[in-house]
Amino acid sequence: MIYVIKFIYSFLLPPGIFIVLLAGAGVWLWIKRSRPPAIGAFAFALLLYLCSINVISDGVMRSLENGYAPPSGLAGDVIVVLGGGATVDTPDIDGEGNLSGSAGNRLLAAARLYQRTGLPILFSGGKVFADTGNEAEIAKRELIGLRVPADRILVENRSLNTSQNAEYTGELLALHHLTKPILVTSAFHMKRSVMDFREAGMSVVPYPVDYKASRRASYALNKWSPSSTAMDNISVCLKELLGIMVVKLHA
Repeated sequence: MIYVIKFIYSFLLPPGIFIVLLAGAGVWLWIKRSRPPAIGAFAFALLLYLCSINVISDGVMRSLENGYAPPSGLAGDVIVVLGGGATVDTPDIDGEGNLSGSAGNRLLAAARLYQRTGLPILFSGGKVFADTGNEAEIAKRELIGLRVPADRILVENRSLNTSQNAEYTGELLALHHLTKPILVTSAFHMKRSVMDFREAGMSVVPYPVDYKASRRASYALNKWSPSSTAMDNISVCLKELLGIMVVKLHA
């Protein structure tokens, strides 16, 4: 019963409430014999519903995340971690500023890989917007807090996108005579990242982390209820697909 209640409840909050309102407008217009506008309202409601359920978003996300599997071995000389957003003035244990969810997951995975390999960590990411933090500088502080020695951390703090991540990281790797990077980023972001690094003349060992969708599809009731998380994931996937297209066109 609790799952049925949660399903119904999902239509009382955004984006579910907007789907209900659009469907209601469609019914009202149909009764008023305004058939074309009614069909438009129904179509928009259906589109919004499909873009806000996990059955759809998980499937699209899974298609991106399955591009690379974590390697069985770690043949490299440096762990390269790509940023993914940061706050600038939020309180943290040992300072101000925090990495966002995906960036934090990438950093945590890199710290765990360091414990296994002892390889240096290069974190790539700058201050993307005026109201965001410098990702690499925040990452360095957090890595030190996770007991990674400061002299095993390299920071690339200028890049504003994945293409610049690759370009500026390549310069830093060459400066330190590092040639076999293990690339750590979110699984959904890995395909585009590998393409950008290849475009910059580097061969990497992909190590995907921060998975958003389960490897096996689920059709449970909650997967059919509208949610803002599903819409966010659809947006993330569309951004990645557009980015992949841009890299291919540029190549």
